[in-house]
Amino acid sequence: MNIIEQTIKKFLKNYNINKPENIFLVAFSGGYDSMCLLNCLKNICENKIIAIHLNHNWRGEESDTEEKNCKEFCQKNSIEFYSEKLPSDIAHTETDARNARYDFFDRCAKKFHSNIIFTAHNKNDNAETLIYRIAKGTGISGLCGISSHRDIFYRPLLNIDRNTIEKYCKKNNLKPNNDSSNKDTIHKRNLIRSDILPLFQEINPNTINALTSLIQNAKDEEEIVCEYIDQIKNKILKNNKFNTKDFLNLSNPIQMRIIYDLVIPLVPQDYDKQRIQTLLKFIVENNTSKSGKICSVTTGYDLYVCEKYFELIEKKNNENINIKIDKTGEYKNGRITVNICECDSMPDKTDKHSGRVVYVDFSSIDFNFEFRNRQDGDIIQPYGMKGHQKLKKYLNSKKIPNHIKDELLFLTQGKEILWAPNIGLSDKIKVTKNPTHKIEVKTDGN
Repeated sequence: MNIIEQTIKKFLKNYNINKPENIFLVAFSGGYDSMCLLNCLKNICENKIIAIHLNHNWRGEESDTEEKNCKEFCQKNSIEFYSEKLPSDIAHTETDARNARYDFFDRCAKKFHSNIIFTAHNKNDNAETLIYRIAKGTGISGLCGISSHRDIFYRPLLNIDRNTIEKYCKKNNLKPNNDSSNKDTIHKRNLIRSDILPLFQEINPNTINALTSLIQNAKDEEEIVCEYIDQIKNKILKNNKFNTKDFLNLSNPIQMRIIYDLVIPLVPQDYDKQRIQTLLKFIVENNTSKSGKICSVTTGYDLYVCEKYFELIEKKNNENINIKIDKTGEYKNGRITVNICECDSMPDKTDKHSGRVVYVDFSSIDFNFEFRNRQDGDIIQPYGMKGHQKLKKYLNSKKIPNHIKDELLFLTQGKEILWAPNIGLSDKIKVTKNPTHKIEVKTDGN
């Protein structure tokens, strides 16, 4: 067994994925790295292996030939092969190519019921990534380079240099594809590989190993930092919400790091320092807001800040719920179920004013209601009060965050709110002696 196969075998054992029932998907471009990886796995594993190939369709006939070569290699070696071809009009950028590639990987994972995808990133790739990140500006976490394991992706060749891989392919009579676009220095990775890295090697012929050492040192330092930051988070974080006051008492570098850790899982590339500073400024400027303010973080998430806490919230396309209620019974609208039934008594222990179950007295009003989202002009007569109040003011008094208000549902009659589940009941339908009805609201069967 050669050094590469030994390294891969140790890798599989370390991550405990060398179980025979695991299905291995291998990202297979047909180049030196992925052909080496696929061939080694075939030699050392008894697992079912599926080579997955994405034809980016950038180079016409050449791309098709590479796909054909990959398929023929797999047929010759009794390896299952699966491929897809991208439409020709996809943008020819590194970012678009990467996004398309990882979308393809996700589809394959679901199709073949696998949570293990091997990619063939090697020691040279890691060094090139480090140079790229330094040129773009990065922190300690960026200096850690490519991770050997992230989610369903495993990279067993990260400690193997490109020269060793090429020797393996030659020795085993493998005939990898030679992607002509790898010579096009318009792509920054190719520019680093062909022009910049050789200049580094003029200074230090052992540059690849030196950069690999830097990556390992950064990982060690990052581990120390993470341990320290986690201790701080444990003191100011509860239910995924950061205590605003405690956060603002921290030093600026720690504040920046906490925000970075909060948002970085949401974005495919590093959130740069300026964007972190923008979020920190937003927290500082809105730390006294009672109902809270919202700032966009990504296309899918916002940062919500109020005087008590801040948190990430997922952006939602709120459903417009409007249920007409003119008699007792069960009413459904999407994930919402409202059940109204007659009753003349209630349990001794019950919250009369809020919750998702409420007992009411409808004896003095017509049985003609709606269960809906809030609207402009809504009012409520709060429990225990004689006069009416704008719904907005009522919700503010209950300290309901702004981003929650549009999600709330209310039992209404015209513009008047009669019941706000989990918040409060109108004095107009309060029970003084015996209830006439019981109302229960459920969401998604809960």
